[in-house]
Parts: sequence; structure tokens; C-alpha cells
Amino acid sequence: MPGERARSIAAAFLPAHPLGNRWDYFYSRSKLGSDPLYPGVSEALRGTSAPLLDMGCGLGLLAHTLHADGITLPYRGVDSDASKIRRARCAAARRELTEASFDVVDLAQALPAHRGSVAILDVLQFIPPDAQARVLDAAIAMLMPGARLVIRTGLDDGSGRARITRAVDMFSRVLGWMNATPRHYPQADALQARLRGAGLQVEMTALYGNTPFNNWRVVASRR
Repeated sequence: MPGERARSIAAAFLPAHPLGNRWDYFYSRSKLGSDPLYPGVSEALRGTSAPLLDMGCGLGLLAHTLHADGITLPYRGVDSDASKIRRARCAAARRELTEASFDVVDLAQALPAHRGSVAILDVLQFIPPDAQARVLDAAIAMLMPGARLVIRTGLDDGSGRARITRAVDMFSRVLGWMNATPRHYPQADALQARLRGAGLQVEMTALYGNTPFNNWRVVASRR
């Protein structure tokens, strides 16, 4: 993402007080400026109009980037981290993202009701295998005609990128940025087979850009 746009979006996460904590601002600015995730999701959702559920939304950056790209879908973000949800609400209110809402939901325990498109971004690897299967099946069932399931995940393929991805995810837990440790990285063939077995058309492309991570974008829709 161009630097000026990344700074503009990240500004929504500046603290109210000049001496406040600027971690969210610098994290958002760095993430938006270096990771091709959000432009990739915008590309996948462009032209759709179905409401979007963002599972594991974190700070809600996707709501901001979609808005900046002129993609004005009704958006709901859910995450198990109550602190991130509180900060996501504050940043969205500051930017008057009236189409966005945020709720605390632990996806390993419960799944929200939804009909429309679904985004699962950098989340699957933090969910145990049995719960991961339930999340995928529930997301598939949520899809309505014209909607899309967009996944970004690290893959278990034995590559050097996969090892770096796991190490950084573990380090994020140590730092406290993530409130869960990585549990299970999907395998590309198994993930595609599950989606295609549900009657979905699937496209999988690398989405790591200039980063060292083994991140892939999966876009699925009904035939």
C-alpha cells in the first residue's frame, strides 16, 4: 500500500493524548506499508455487495482499507481479544465507519450467525484442528449467492518460509500481540479439497509479497 495511504489509515489508531501509547499506530502503518494482505482482500471482494464477516479481525484494519478502496460493504469484525475490539471500535468511530461493527467472539468456542461473505485472515493456524474444521464448514454455510470466502493463511509445506512463519507467530505470542499460540497450519491440498468438496470454486495464490512468510490467499465462491 502506498505510504501516504498507510499513514492516513494508521492515524485513526493514534492515542487521544500526545503522550499515549502509539503501538497500534506504528504497527498499523508498518503492516499496511509492507504486507500485501489488504490490497489482496480488496481485490477479492471488489464487485461484491454481500455483508462481510471478518473472523479474527484484530484491530479492524480491513474495515478501514475496504472503506479507503471504495468498497462499502456492511462489515462485522469479531475477535477473541477484547482489548483489540475496544481499540477497533474507537478507531472506526474516529473515522466514522458507520458500516462497521465489532464484537468479542472466541471462534474456538462459538460462531456468530451470518449470511454473506466471510474473511478469515491469518487466523486458521491459531485454531485447533477440530475447531478449524468447524470454522471452515460454518464459513462455507454462511456464503450466499454472489458472496465470497477469502482466507489468508500460512501453509504447512515444509518450506523455509513455513518455518519462518511459525517462528514469527510464536514470537508474536511471546510479545503478547497474539493471545494464542499457533496450533495447526493447513496443508494446501487438504484445504482446497475441503472447499471444493462443498461445491465451491477455489483459487489459491501466493500473498506474501516481499515478506519472508509462507502466506497464501484462498478465494472461494459457489459455482
